[in-house]
Amino acid sequence: MAELGVEARRREILTAALALADERGLDALSMRAVAARVGVTPMALYPYVGNKDALLDGLVDLLLAELLPAAAAPGAWDVRLRAIAHAGRALAHRHPAVYPLLLSRPAITPDAVRLVDALYGALLTAGVPPAQVPRLERLVSTYVLGYAVGEITGRFAPADPRRHARAEAAGSAAPSHQELSGVLAQPPDWDAEFAAGLDDLLHVILNHAQPS
Repeated sequence: MAELGVEARRREILTAALALADERGLDALSMRAVAARVGVTPMALYPYVGNKDALLDGLVDLLLAELLPAAAAPGAWDVRLRAIAHAGRALAHRHPAVYPLLLSRPAITPDAVRLVDALYGALLTAGVPPAQVPRLERLVSTYVLGYAVGEITGRFAPADPRRHARAEAAGSAAPSHQELSGVLAQPPDWDAEFAAGLDDLLHVILNHAQPS
């Protein structure tokens, strides 16, 4: 590690930390464990990644950097938004242990700014008034992040027969479940549902667009 420059060394450490979290979970991520993975003492990490909180912030930046190719993709505004959204969901499945940090830690690094700027640009190209752009960007980002976290944490699970049985046992206390029993018994298609949610969001965006 001694031959690397500061930025390259920092990236090496963060990449090792990300690999460690992917393998063993976020709870296993400590300065000592990361140092052992890189082959240095824990104190040798601090000039490059700071303390544990700074390390976690660095992981957020590393994740967001993986989305930049999708953010730079050419095409119409809706094509660009879909590319970023699908890339964001795929990122969750590559790094399920670390991905929830995107919902809990602020992202104000240059890579984060570039990603949000790409979303802003797509919304402006769609004709969204500037005053509405930040709100709609948050709507899109929250949908993607929330949906992906729901998948990787188990909130969105295959149809569970126990749920159907509980609804049957509840009887009149769960009338909407009874009405939807046929639908709820079917296994969900999470890919199709995610795409349908994006379609709904694009309709919302178009409803806010100014006529050209």
